[in-house]
Amino acid sequence: MQTTTISTTGIFNLDPGCSPWEQRLNTLLSVGLAAGADLVEVFLERTDHLGVLAEQDKITSVSPAFGMGAGIRVFRGARDGFVSTNDLSDAGLTEALEQALAMLQLERSTLSGSNSFQGLSALRNFAATKNDWLERTPNLDVITQRLLEGTQCLQRLGQHLEVRRGNFSRDWQEVLVAASDGTFARDIRLHQSSGLSVLAADGDHRASIARRYGTTDKPNDLCDWNIEASAQEVCASASTMLRADYVDGGQMPVVLANRFGGVIFHEACGHLLETTQIERGTTPFAESIGESVAHPAVTAIDEGLSDGAFGSMSMDDEGMEPQRTVLIEKGVLKRFISDRAGELRTGHARTGSGRRQSHGFAAASRMRNTYIAAGPHSIDDLIGSVDRGLYCKSMGGGSVGPTGQFNFSVEEGYLIENGTLSKPVKGATLIGEAKEVMPRISMCADDLDLAAGYCGSVSGSVFVTVGQPHVKVDSITVGGR
Repeated sequence: MQTTTISTTGIFNLDPGCSPWEQRLNTLLSVGLAAGADLVEVFLERTDHLGVLAEQDKITSVSPAFGMGAGIRVFRGARDGFVSTNDLSDAGLTEALEQALAMLQLERSTLSGSNSFQGLSALRNFAATKNDWLERTPNLDVITQRLLEGTQCLQRLGQHLEVRRGNFSRDWQEVLVAASDGTFARDIRLHQSSGLSVLAADGDHRASIARRYGTTDKPNDLCDWNIEASAQEVCASASTMLRADYVDGGQMPVVLANRFGGVIFHEACGHLLETTQIERGTTPFAESIGESVAHPAVTAIDEGLSDGAFGSMSMDDEGMEPQRTVLIEKGVLKRFISDRAGELRTGHARTGSGRRQSHGFAAASRMRNTYIAAGPHSIDDLIGSVDRGLYCKSMGGGSVGPTGQFNFSVEEGYLIENGTLSKPVKGATLIGEAKEVMPRISMCADDLDLAAGYCGSVSGSVFVTVGQPHVKVDSITVGGR
């Protein structure tokens, strides 16, 4: 079996003399086209993951993981076959290609003549300045020190804390994408996230609060993290919510805070604007391009370009550079989020949104940095326009149905009475459906901010950013107790 040596600059480094990958991929793609495929794509990756958890004043978990492999996809007409493998030898890759071809009733031996493949284009090496990123990230000693500093800050700043946790995750990935349309691109990605969480308890009163922060392509992220400010935010929220009254449910206006408040748009509406949903027949917006689907106050954007944002990238997992895609402009649906298969099957042009968790998944149309754009109002304008309603300062978890039905818990909430914030309340759940709620977002503030997150869908879990300014929803169902 052929073996590949892992070098400090990456096994997929295409500098002269470093790797035979270009010739090997040319051969593999030629074989696939000669068998009758319309297009053949190879995705190669190597990963290095580290997760660390601190509980109270101890490190309780250190979880390293390493991976390497290839995903091979073959298209014929509107159909495709996909196979992944950890065997990167010539024999292993050829076997995976043959299995993918067989899914489309193609055999390597059936057509052995020439094909139109002209060879790969010149390499676009987005990783050229990133080869030392992994070495520049903090080592385990530094990670341990920072996380314990975090749990100690929680202890010092908080009250009635039964559980104090700090967590850190680092994901490094080197990828090489080659396809028979000439695509040939390499990149290195670095995602780091850190967070603090607490459980406060006093008698029958409970409050659970968590905050997560994350960046991409910033090796010094953990060292730059303002742990004191994060701990203050978490402890203040826990103290406020510990003895908060339970909210009375009903239909009412709601003001959603910025940053992670954007998770509702991401989950309830963003997924419905991915071409995978058109293919499945699960989006109510499939035939709505050019039509009003939201209030004129709403402009929504998906892009992979914001510096340091969790969903940003130099290229997607199909080798295409990202772009800024306006999905909804002043309430009117303009574009869908599309990948290679989405363009082929739905006619919606690719947007640099072909993403996958790893080589074990075929790429699919996925969100990157997705947010509602800033508007002209102040936060006081939004709150002042509500006689009686709910202010959602921080959102918790939730669930979404296949066509946009959702329910999300409110982690930190306050009643709005006569245009001002009054007492804190807990136990609130926002319940609705995307196509009904989007026309009710009537005001957007001028304080757009983004928050890091993870998104699971057909191609696995990927790094994303959600976001929005403060927004007012004129009417939504609030579940209570």
